[in-house]
This record gives sequence, C-alpha cells and structure tokens, in this order.
Amino acid sequence: MRIIYSCIFYLITPLLLLKLWRRGRTAPAYRQRIGERFGFAAKVHAQPALWVHAVSVGETVAIAPVLKQLLVDDPQLLIVLTTSTPTGAARVTQLFAEYPQLLHQYCPYDQPGAVQRFINSHRPLALLIVETELWPNMLHKCQKNNIPVLLANGRMSEKSAQGYLRLAALSKKMMQQLTGLVAQYASDGQRFIQLGLAPEKLVIGGSIKFDLQIAASIWPQAQAFRALVGDRPVLILGSSHRSEEQAVLAQVQQLRQQFPSLLLIIVPRHPERFSEVAELAKQYASQVIRRTENSVTSDCQVYIGDTMGELSMLYAAADLSIVGGSFVPLGGQNPLEPASVGKGVLMGPHQYNFSVICPELEAAGGMLSCADYEKLRICLQELLMEPERMVQLGKNAEDYFLSQRGASGILLQKIRQVLLKK
Repeated sequence: MRIIYSCIFYLITPLLLLKLWRRGRTAPAYRQRIGERFGFAAKVHAQPALWVHAVSVGETVAIAPVLKQLLVDDPQLLIVLTTSTPTGAARVTQLFAEYPQLLHQYCPYDQPGAVQRFINSHRPLALLIVETELWPNMLHKCQKNNIPVLLANGRMSEKSAQGYLRLAALSKKMMQQLTGLVAQYASDGQRFIQLGLAPEKLVIGGSIKFDLQIAASIWPQAQAFRALVGDRPVLILGSSHRSEEQAVLAQVQQLRQQFPSLLLIIVPRHPERFSEVAELAKQYASQVIRRTENSVTSDCQVYIGDTMGELSMLYAAADLSIVGGSFVPLGGQNPLEPASVGKGVLMGPHQYNFSVICPELEAAGGMLSCADYEKLRICLQELLMEPERMVQLGKNAEDYFLSQRGASGILLQKIRQVLLKK
C-alpha cells in the first residue's frame, strides 16, 4: 500500500510545484527554498538533532514553550524545526530569534528519497510530530533508521478518523510505527487506538495550547491602540477564511445603524489574502486602514491586521472576538487565543478542530456558538447592548483558559523519557 502511495506522490509532484508557483504570485516565499522540500539541507551541522515537525503557525506557537524549555535544560541540544508553510517559517524566526541552537527547514515532501536525504543530512536523534501530521514515508524511514517517533498534542476528530479508516492498512501501519503518543483528550486517544495504536503507547496529557505564553509587550501595545481608537466598541474577526470576511462585514454594516462608532478588526488567516480582504472591506466601509500603512484612527471603521505575530495584541485590544474558520467547514481556528487575553469568543457551527475545548469553553460561560451569520449578528447586537455581559464573557473565557494549564509538563516528561532517554 505504501509503495502505491509513494508512486502517486511522485506523479502529483508537478502539481505541488505548480501550486507553490501560483501561491508565490501573492506570497513570494512559496517560491523560495524549494530544495528543502526535496530533503536538501539548508544548513549543515556537525551534531545529530532533535527533529520537530509543526505544520504551520498554530502548531509552532503551541510547541514553542516546550522547545524553549528543552533548550534551556540542555544548551547543547540542537533542534531542527520543520514547517510546511512560509507563515510557519516566519513565526519560527520570530519565536526563536534568541535560540541559535534551533534551525528551521521546510519539511520534505513525503517521498522516500526526499525523506531519506533529510535524515542523512540531519541525522535525527528522534522525531517529535505536533498534533496530527502523519506521513507514511516519514514514519517508515524513521523506523528503518531506528529513529523513535513521538506524536505530541495528538488530536483526532471523528471526521479525520473516518478519513484514516478509509486507508485502514496504511493507518494501522503508521500507528504501529509510533514509539509513543501524547493525546489531548481521551476521545482523541480512543480514536487513535481504533486506528491501530497499541494502548500502552498512549498517554492523555491535555492540550498544550493552554500553556500559550503571552508576551508582556502586548498589553501596552493594546492600550496604545485603544487610546487611538477612543471610547467605542471594537470587534475582531481573527484568523478568517475566504467568504467569512464578506459575510461578517455585511452583518457589521447592519449593526452600524444602531452602533455607528463600531470598529471591526479583521486578521485574515493567510497573508497572501491581506490585499484582497482590504479591497473587499472598502465595499462595506468608508474608512479602511491597513496595519502596515497607517495607525488606526478615531474614525476608522475597518482595520486590517496585515502583519505576522500581532494577533494576540489585536485580540487584547478588542472587546469581543469572532474566531474564523468556524463559519466555513474547516473546523475552526484556535478559540484559546482570545480567551487567553480575557476576550469572549463567538464561533460558528464548525468546531471539530476543538471538539472538546469549545463545548467546555461554552459551558464555562466564555463562548457563544452561532449557527449562522444572522445568529452571529443577533448575538453581537445583544452583547453590544449589554457591555457588562460582554466583559463577563471575557472573564469567564480567561478563567477557563487558566484552569486548564499544565499539559506542557506532561509532554516534556514524555519527550525526555521516550525521545531523549533521560
């Protein structure tokens, strides 16, 4: 089965390169460092490294506190952190600027030759995979080269499990090739076992996303933002996807009939869409300002957060958050980002990426689920009319976030035990 999979992967490689080239029209970084995607090392180093794979921004931010602690505990440790996206690469640069013993490289395509070239260059001590980036050749080559593999912060939604079960033989083999797995919740762990994971390899550790480190610098920045905005309500649509921006802009336009001073911040999920969203916003608002072009003003109606690494600051500056990826069938982006800075959360019906966290956050009184955009507008209207309720929603969200911390400690212990043999 894996051989057939590999042949198919080789056949579609030209399409993958074409996709990189097309995305490179709006995000030039996609056209850079192509060799790394075929396993060629960007940097040569003398010592073996711990290989950590985090597909993009969310996984990189989540694993960062764990990796920093490992580097503090062992200054001689070398880490090669791979991502699949330029946004992930940029976040690595920001987060680990003070850690020269951590290198970034794009993850090799899951071709036998590309993965083996990567292994030959970096000689991994072990592989730590964040969440659910399971690739047959990656795991096969690690097994062949006696490289232990630990899946960290493992998440497996019911929808994802059904997809893996369609390739049951391949999925079972991958489960057998894992040395260990730290799942977020018992429901995730049970699905991994159904796919073929041996129960003795499983540990339930909670979500490391609760251990998100909030930079102290965001608070004065958020206060400075509010000083420029003035005494007016501020909403934020964070990590938005195509079609969500237009729908939310239309709902906010209606709300302005009752709340004329309302400011909407939009932070698109993908940087290559910044300009597209800014132009779209001009159809719904007379004053649209981009973060990279100007400071926010007291008469700004829509503010586009078109920078990397400032989402937490903008969440902190807002009164209420709408989390993207939840009004389209993508499972929702991370609701803990606004919760961590004390902001109430509104999400659409698609929440399967956080199938445990979202119900718990809602039960704790820190989140409201909205079946559609009309329901979203009604919720926003009610909260804007009762500011004290909006504040309480944010307090409840932060209280829930703080009550769930500690998963990173469990994961660190497992990494030392399984991967670093300490």
